Amino acid sequence: MRIQINGKHIDVGAALTEHVETHLNTAVGKYSEHPIDANVTFSKDSHEFVCDVSVHLSTGLNAQAKGRAGDVYDSFEGAIIRLETQLRRYKRRLKNHHKERKNPIEALGVPSYILASGSDADEPETLKPIIVAEMETKVQTLSVGEAVMQMELSGVDMLVFRNTTHGGVNVVHSRDDGNIGWIDPRNIK
Repeated sequence: MRIQINGKHIDVGAALTEHVETHLNTAVGKYSEHPIDANVTFSKDSHEFVCDVSVHLSTGLNAQAKGRAGDVYDSFEGAIIRLETQLRRYKRRLKNHHKERKNPIEALGVPSYILASGSDADEPETLKPIIVAEMETKVQTLSVGEAVMQMELSGVDMLVFRNTTHGGVNVVHSRDDGNIGWIDPRNIK
């Protein structure tokens, strides 16, 4: 597994790097046979250290965890505990509800755009928004259950995906009431 360790305004020494590599390989190795890469970022937030860990698995799923503590090592350990919990739940769900995916998740590159935010003072002449940037975003082909799992592991509020059942674009999202919403526009006429 390729591990990238960064520090924001913190010097990440050799001892911390070795500690991170050893413990991260052990933790992720328990739950995934082929992890691809990981990114660990340390930062300082007033009086405590913050550790953000992101792991990309060969199945295409991403897991993210954050730890906070007064000591940099303790912040990493907190993040690892949360990451292990997520990976354990993911592995249990795969065993209980899904066939374990042997092949990587197919991802389709689609264009995504960043639009300029308009101020209230400037009334636009037309309703065409100004495109600030254009880039490619990967839309994965997943089942609804896998999409919910990916959304929870990634820590995002919404996930756009192609449904394996019919190939159409679907969205799962976190609702304010704590439930998960699923948008499937294939039946819209």
